[in-house]
This record gives sequence, structure tokens and C-alpha cells, in this order.
Amino acid sequence: MKLYDFGRAPNPRRVRIYLAEKGIDIPTIDVNLREGEQLSAEFLAINPGAMVPVLEIDDGDYLSECIAICKYLEALHPEPSLFGEDATGEARVLMWNNIVENEGMFAVAEVLRNSLPAFENRALPGPLGLAQIPALVERGRARCDNFFDRIEKRLSDSPYLAGDAFSLADITLLVVVDAAANMVDIDAAASRPALAGWHQQVSNRPSAQA
Repeated sequence: MKLYDFGRAPNPRRVRIYLAEKGIDIPTIDVNLREGEQLSAEFLAINPGAMVPVLEIDDGDYLSECIAICKYLEALHPEPSLFGEDATGEARVLMWNNIVENEGMFAVAEVLRNSLPAFENRALPGPLGLAQIPALVERGRARCDNFFDRIEKRLSDSPYLAGDAFSLADITLLVVVDAAANMVDIDAAASRPALAGWHQQVSNRPSAQA
């Protein structure tokens, strides 16, 4: 297997943290998004969506999308479980992972891609060149505040997003919190003590350095 990766991008980091938690070693191939390598004919043949990560599996097929890649690897390496221990646990992990992606990741991306000069004419990921809409920046920041407030409430009642155990949903949240801080100067933990405590705890896991 091979993992098509880019070190500075949030989504590939999700898979790298997952691999580190599992103790799985997969060779990586760097796709330099800054240089536009994701738009090359060679990479578009691998993923027409022009995004990383992509996992090349042993039969030569390609899997894109973080959740699909991690679920595939979970089937091959079930321990330690990062998708829940039973049907209810798995449903909770997938539910919270989806909430973090749809309400958090996309909100941070809305701010990032509509404000940074590096994303001029790249306002959405993928093969199309789309213009930035500066008016969406404030909307994105408002969405981020609403999302992190929801997460604060959840983590006030639960040690981890999906319950008592660290899971894929926590990996996704860690990446979103760090991306918000490092890329768009949003401190999610400020004035949110439950989120701050959770973030300190999960950031101390060795996998967080992946």
C-alpha cells in the first residue's frame, strides 16, 4: 500500500494520526499542493477529485476520502478500535465524525479559502478554479463559533466526542481545532474549558505529532 499525502494539509493529517494510533506503517508519496501537483494529469488519473489523501491498496485500486481510508484499514487492523466497540459505539463515532466534518471542518475551510491569497481562484477544493467570496469569511467565523460552542457542551458531558474512548471523531476534531488556530487564527479553546482540557489531553498523545 501507498498513501498519497501532503504534510501541511489537514485531511491527510487525520489519516496519519489514525495510522500512528494503530501502529501501521505505510509508505507515503508527497503530492505538493502548493505547486499544484494535485491538478497534474498523473494525479487526476489517481483521484479525479484532485484531493489528498489517497490510499493505493494492494490490488492497485485507489481509495479517497478519510473516512473510507480509515474504515478500510480498521477492517484489516481492528485493534485498538477507533470506530467503537459495538453497533451503537460505531454509530456514535460516525455521527460525531460527520458533525465535526460538516459543521467544523467546512466552516474553517470557508474562512481559509476565502481569505488567504494562496487560495485565489481555489476557493473550493477539487479540479475547478473558483473565485474567492470575501463575504463568506465572516459567515465562516460565525459558523466556527457556533460549532465550537456545540463541542464545548458535548465535552462538558463526555470525556471524548463519542463517549468514554478516544476515536476517529476525536482525531478529526483535533485536526479541526489545530487548523483553526494555525491557519485562520481562531482559538477554539479560549473561554471553552472543556474543549481546552480535551485538546491538551489529546495533543499529548504521541500520534498527535504525525
